[in-house]
Amino acid sequence: MKDFSALADTENSQSKKVVLLRKITTMNFTIAANDPKSNARAGLLTTGHGPIETPIFMPVGTAGTVKACHLRDVRDEVKAQIILGNTYHLYLRPGLEVLETVGGLHKFNGWDRPILTDSGGFQVFSLTGIRKMKEEGVTFQSHIDGSRHLFTPERVMDIQRSIGADIMMAFDECTPGTADYKYAKPSMERTHRWLDRCIERFNATEPKYGYEQALFPIVQGCVYRDLREQSAEYIASKNADGNAIGGLAVGEPTEKMYEMIELVNTILPKDKPRYLMGVGTPANILEGISRGVDMFDCVMPTRNGRNGMIFTSEGIINLKNEKWKMDFSPVDPNGETFVDAQYTRAYLRHLFVAGEILGPMIASLHNIGFYLWLVREARKHIIAGDFAEWRDMMLQKVTRRL
Repeated sequence: MKDFSALADTENSQSKKVVLLRKITTMNFTIAANDPKSNARAGLLTTGHGPIETPIFMPVGTAGTVKACHLRDVRDEVKAQIILGNTYHLYLRPGLEVLETVGGLHKFNGWDRPILTDSGGFQVFSLTGIRKMKEEGVTFQSHIDGSRHLFTPERVMDIQRSIGADIMMAFDECTPGTADYKYAKPSMERTHRWLDRCIERFNATEPKYGYEQALFPIVQGCVYRDLREQSAEYIASKNADGNAIGGLAVGEPTEKMYEMIELVNTILPKDKPRYLMGVGTPANILEGISRGVDMFDCVMPTRNGRNGMIFTSEGIINLKNEKWKMDFSPVDPNGETFVDAQYTRAYLRHLFVAGEILGPMIASLHNIGFYLWLVREARKHIIAGDFAEWRDMMLQKVTRRL
């Protein structure tokens, strides 16, 4: 493996020592198969709350719940292996006192499988006008009551220790996809300095609830090849259990996003899981898998579901359209994979038109089920050796509107 020590030492402006993660977890990632015609791979990631088969989609449970879905159904019906929580939102509500008293987020929401927490960096930096960034960290106002708070790399590590996620994310600055080079470069460098501070705090603290936690650093650099290369090399030097790619699907052209993923994945370690943050559509996920990404998350399944848009194995449906009023076929013809096989398109459309809460609930769970079906099928075809052909067929289907 390439020696990144000199790079890490050069970029660490606070200390001349190389800041590396202590190997204190037993998290393990093994690759079961590689697709012969792409960079797709099928793997197994082990955590203190169970295994995760990759490629995997992780439903977003921002505030400790996957919106409009009972976690029992997310676990047992659509068989999610891992969900997300968000440091910013959980810090504000219910707050650390509640989470520490009960014994962490797993105990609080009853989820007994792995949890990953986003550091809150994206939420904090999206609070344009009510946050102020300095080298120390970011001061921001709560979107709930206007109270002021400070997130530093150290504080974010402490909060995620209190939440108790199996996988913690480093505190980074999420650079807009349209940022110019003069903004993107110092932003990336700040992310690297903050990463070193995250690592030092992570190394100096212990998990609170009797199981191990891992820390994933995040590659930034906007859409600039040289910055992405520098960032990927710096992140690769940290000896983390896994690595994330951030700052994509935030305004840049789709093809530029794919270009950055390909570039970064030539540098990030092949024996560690790669997590593409906040992406995206079913087509984005298939393209990401093809380029060597193992883990995905996105709010799109539930957000779109609540608004009457569902994803199926044959294409995209807007349930509010009149054309579905007399369609008594299943929501998805591939009914054996989804919990809503007993519901028709006409019935689900009726629920939305009538303003019934059940409509958004079924649609949200269906969309999560479809995303999880998609990555499970991708894994099957990677192992079978025909992923590339299956991907090309599925891309035609998942991008068309029915």
